[in-house]
Amino acid sequence: MNSAQPTLFPLALHPTTRQVADRVRSGGVAALTEAERRADEARYQEVTCRSALNRVEGMPFRWTLNPYRGCTHGCHYCFARRYHTQFELGAGDEFASVILVKTNLVAVLRRELDRASWQRELVALGTATDPYQPIEGHYRLTRGALAALADARTPTGLVTKGPMVVRDVDILQELSRRAAVSVYVSVPSVDEDAWRRLEPGTAHPLQRLRAVRTLVDAGIRAGVLMAPIVPGITSGRDQLAATVKAVADHGARFVGANLLYLKGGTRTHFLDFLAREYPELSETYEEWFAGGAAYLPDGLRNQVRATVRDLRERAGLTARDEEHESGAAAAPEGQAAGQEQPAFQWRAD
Repeated sequence: MNSAQPTLFPLALHPTTRQVADRVRSGGVAALTEAERRADEARYQEVTCRSALNRVEGMPFRWTLNPYRGCTHGCHYCFARRYHTQFELGAGDEFASVILVKTNLVAVLRRELDRASWQRELVALGTATDPYQPIEGHYRLTRGALAALADARTPTGLVTKGPMVVRDVDILQELSRRAAVSVYVSVPSVDEDAWRRLEPGTAHPLQRLRAVRTLVDAGIRAGVLMAPIVPGITSGRDQLAATVKAVADHGARFVGANLLYLKGGTRTHFLDFLAREYPELSETYEEWFAGGAAYLPDGLRNQVRATVRDLRERAGLTARDEEHESGAAAAPEGQAAGQEQPAFQWRAD
């Protein structure tokens, strides 16, 4: 591990994620005795990763990279909630309060990128949890990973809700010169009430849009993902129009949009959240997602997408699939293309 990389337990022999799962299975979260509780009330468990790059199938990219697992942004709709169960941790509160930190990720990544067999294929960064959640300010693992990718001339796609991305403008510029990079800033809606309830740990949507402006002004290809749009909460035409206008006003190079997708632990958590915060929508959602359905009804999805398309054209914005010719609709880690909510383009040229 890079000696400059800060850790909370510099002398500890950190467990692997498999060992973390074994500990939690046998003794619950309390068994993570090394996990440090910080001012945000989350517990941070430092872990050792055996590999940094994850090989995936069925998507338009073959490699993903995630410095952290779990996310204090705590978005109630987040598809990655269900992945937390891989570590025997819950998809509910534990997803946002028990964060695994791969302290040796940068050193491992550099070894992998230095291999003669590495073909400089596109790497998707932040497909499982946000690489710029607040703890990145302490560990700087995402910054270190981007520097390694730039040194290895490896094209990168980065998705985040964290305005902290502007801290790394210098490295993103270098990566743009040496290979290619696209930054996808997630801003599902600028509606204040929806933001506070759906995304409790995130920065204000306008702060994220200001980050887009900063990146674009620095010559970095950056745009916005309006994903997921949540029917009955952020899907009204006036809400969509306000968001599209704000995106256009902040100079985004492109905009993509998709609707809510619910599966596994994410589904259970979101429907429980809905019953608490929007009880008037519970019955309708139970009908929409009846029988284990992961997608909203086609008619509803097509209607909302048509509205976004009209608003985007009126605003003079470029669609994510028109901004460049390379790339294909991408899905998050572990899902086939087209089977997740934040579909968008990854630039590979």
